[in-house]
Amino acid sequence: MSNKSHLGHQAKKRFGQNFLHDDAVISRIVDAIDPSEGENLIEIGPGLGALTEPVIERAGDISAVELDRDLAHRLRHHPFIAKHLTIYEIDALKFDFGELASEQPLRVFGNLPYNISTPLIFHLLTFKDKIKDMHFMLQKEVVNRMAAGPDSKTFGRLSIMCQYYCQVVPVMEIGPEAFQPPPKVDSAIVRLIPHKEIPFPAKDVKWLSRVCTEAFNQRRKTIRNSLGKLLSAEQLESLGIKPSLRPENLSLKEYVLIANYLADTSPE
Repeated sequence: MSNKSHLGHQAKKRFGQNFLHDDAVISRIVDAIDPSEGENLIEIGPGLGALTEPVIERAGDISAVELDRDLAHRLRHHPFIAKHLTIYEIDALKFDFGELASEQPLRVFGNLPYNISTPLIFHLLTFKDKIKDMHFMLQKEVVNRMAAGPDSKTFGRLSIMCQYYCQVVPVMEIGPEAFQPPPKVDSAIVRLIPHKEIPFPAKDVKWLSRVCTEAFNQRRKTIRNSLGKLLSAEQLESLGIKPSLRPENLSLKEYVLIANYLADTSPE
């Protein structure tokens, strides 16, 4: 199978490009996003426009962030897409999505490059108050980690930080054959709906992130050991948390409890 797409664009490894070309899959994804006219839709990495075109057909004008100059140029000269699309030629990791917020909250979607998907989701979560929902195509394994609950091997920092801010809904799985070139992994669509009210608010999210990082960097150890630099077994017990548990046995609520205790008691 040629490494070229049907539109003659060479996929670029450094951008992690894999282009959707299966019409049935594309149509199911657009149904899942369910775009309609007047909404504030923004696509990250429109690529060759596989999702862009059917979304525009349902929603009218949309915005897009595309780093690849060749692709941005191609979309700006596309006979149908061009007049409905405002392109921001910039790295999505550095883009201020708040600029695009209006009366209408943002609805963000895209086939995210595998190499930047996690940092990009964390970047977008900083704008969560302006976002209605997000639909992303990611590696299936990443979606499984985002949606995992306690007591599972895939539960970790990504699960906690995503679920802290959002409801995480796996929508559908997609095999490699739907892409050109086919990736070596299965993909999945996830829907992220930011919570209007954070269920378990952290006094300082940096502490929550730090506690999760320390815990899951040594996920085989008990939390008595992995969190030992931050607090003692006695302090954990005073919070009602058993020091003999492993990091994946604690719930989001318990991680927030530890983070809030440290925010209150730590001199840092």
